[in-house]
Amino acid sequence: MTDMRRTLLWVVFTMSLVLLWDAWNKHNGQPTLFGAPIAVAGASAPGSAPAGVPAPAAAAVAGPAGAIAAAPATAPSEKFDVTTDVYKLSFDARGGDLARAELLKFKDDIDPTRQVVLLDDSKDRVYLAQTGLIPSAGGAALPTHFTQLKALPGERVLKDGVDQLEVKFESPEVGGVKLIKTYTLKRGDYTIGVKHEVQNVGAAPVQPQLYLQLLRDGNAPPGGSSFYSTFTGPALYTEAKKFEKVEFKDIAKRAEGEKPAHQTSANEGWIAMVQHYFTSAWLVADGSPREFRTSKVKDNLFSVAMVQPLGVIAPGASVANEARLYVGPQEEFKLAALAPGLELVKDYGMFHLLSKPLFWLLTQLNALLHNWGWSIIALVVLLKIAFYWLNAKAYKSMAKMKAINPKVMELRERYKDEPQKMQQEMMRIYREEKVNPLGGCLPIFIQMPFFMALYWVLLSTVEMRGAPWLGWITDLSAKDPLFILPVLMTASSLFQVWLNPAPTDPMQAKMMWIMPLAFSFMFFFFPSGLVLYWLVNNILSIAQQWVINKRLGVN
Repeated sequence: MTDMRRTLLWVVFTMSLVLLWDAWNKHNGQPTLFGAPIAVAGASAPGSAPAGVPAPAAAAVAGPAGAIAAAPATAPSEKFDVTTDVYKLSFDARGGDLARAELLKFKDDIDPTRQVVLLDDSKDRVYLAQTGLIPSAGGAALPTHFTQLKALPGERVLKDGVDQLEVKFESPEVGGVKLIKTYTLKRGDYTIGVKHEVQNVGAAPVQPQLYLQLLRDGNAPPGGSSFYSTFTGPALYTEAKKFEKVEFKDIAKRAEGEKPAHQTSANEGWIAMVQHYFTSAWLVADGSPREFRTSKVKDNLFSVAMVQPLGVIAPGASVANEARLYVGPQEEFKLAALAPGLELVKDYGMFHLLSKPLFWLLTQLNALLHNWGWSIIALVVLLKIAFYWLNAKAYKSMAKMKAINPKVMELRERYKDEPQKMQQEMMRIYREEKVNPLGGCLPIFIQMPFFMALYWVLLSTVEMRGAPWLGWITDLSAKDPLFILPVLMTASSLFQVWLNPAPTDPMQAKMMWIMPLAFSFMFFFFPSGLVLYWLVNNILSIAQQWVINKRLGVN
C-alpha cells in the first residue's frame, strides 16, 4: 500500500504516453490503436475528370428519389471573387457554388502574412459548399452543381456604408426547370443567406429535391500539432440523436448500400464539416422533412449532404427555399444562437459537460480583465480556491508520508527478505502515525476531470488564436517562441517532486524524476495558453504544499 499512490500516478502517466503516441500515428497517417487511418492521397474536385463523375460521386446525394447527373465532359469552371469585411470568397459559375473562403480576420497558422483559407479548390485542398436538384424517380435530369450557371450583374465588393450585397446565379432550362440561386452576404457576419428559387418552365409538373452538400478531402488541416488531435470530419444534429460526429474512416469502410450508423432523416437538424477552430454548416428552418447522407465520393474525398423535398411544382409555378451557410470560426455563443446544438462543433472531447461552464466562466473573466492570458490565470486561481480544502487534505497526507518516509525506508531494508513481515510493520506505522497511504491520491483524481476539461477549453477556443498575454507571448494558441514558459513549467514540476515524499521503491523514485522531464518535452510544443495554465496551477500547488509542510515541520 505504501506505493499505491505512486503506482496509480504511474498508470496515468503511461496511459498519457500511449494516447500521445496514438495521436502521433494518426497525425502522420500511420495505423493507430483505435483503427486504421484513412487514405491521404491527393484529391481533385468532382467532375474534373474528362469522362465525367465516377460512379461513387453520384452516390454522394443519391437516394430512392434519384441521383445527381454526371458532369458534362467540358463543363468549364469560371470563378470570380467577392469581398466583404470578413470574407474574400470565390464563386464558381459551374453549379454556382462557393469554391473558396478566406477569413480576413484570422491569420494563417503557418504563414502569418496570409489569412486562414477554410473552403478551397486547389491542388492541395478540396473543400466546397455545393447545392443542386435531384429529380423524382424516372424524372429528367435537373440543374446540379455540375450545371453551368450564369452569374447575374451585381456588386462584388461590400462598400463602406453598405450592410449587405447579393450574388445571384441563374441556370439554363434543364429538364423543364430553371434554378435561381441567391447568396446574401452581410457586414460582420459569417452566416451567408442562400435562397434557391425553382421555376417550372416546362409543360409537366416536377417534384424535385434540393441537396445542400459539403465536400471535403480527408486530410488534416495544416498547422496542427503532433502532440494532440481534435476531430476533423462531418457532423450532423437531430433531436433524436443530438450531435453526431462521423469519422472519415467510418464512411470509407462502409459497404455500398449499407445503412450508415448516423441518423438519416428528421424534421429538424443541420449538417456540418468540422475542424480545429473552424467549421462550415448548412442550416435550414426546423419543421420540414430532410435526409442526411454521408458518402465516399472517391479516394480521400467525402461528402455530407442534407436533402429536402420541394413538393410538386406545377407548370408555370415556382418554389423558394431559404437556407443559411455558416463558414467561419467556432465562436461558441454565436453558434448556439444560430441553431440548436450548433455550438457542439467545438470539440471538447469527453469533458463537454464540465468544459461548457468553465468556458462561460473564462469569458466572464475576460470581459473584466480584457486579456485572455490573465483570464486563464484568474480561472486557475478560482479553481484552486474551490478545491482548496480538498488539496489541503492531499498535501497534508503527502507531508505526513514524507515525515515517516525514513522509518519506512528503514523497515524495507530491515525486512527486505520478509515481505509479509515488512507489510505488517508498515501498516503498524501507518496506524500509529494516523497516515493513509492513499490519502493524497483520491483528491487528485476527483479534481482531474475539472482540469482536463479546462485543458480542452483552452485547446479548442478560437478566441485564443492571435490573443496576446504579455511581452513575448503574442499568441496564446501558438507555442512559446522563447520557450520560457516550458522551462519554468519543467522547473516547477521538478520542485514538486522534491516536495513530495520519495517512493520507497528506488525504480519508482527515479521515474518520479523522469516523468516531469518527459512531459516537459511535450510542453515545448504545446500552445502557450495551455502551458501558462499548467504553470500557474503548479505554482499555486507548490505554495499550498510548502505552507502545509512548514506547519507540519516537514522539510
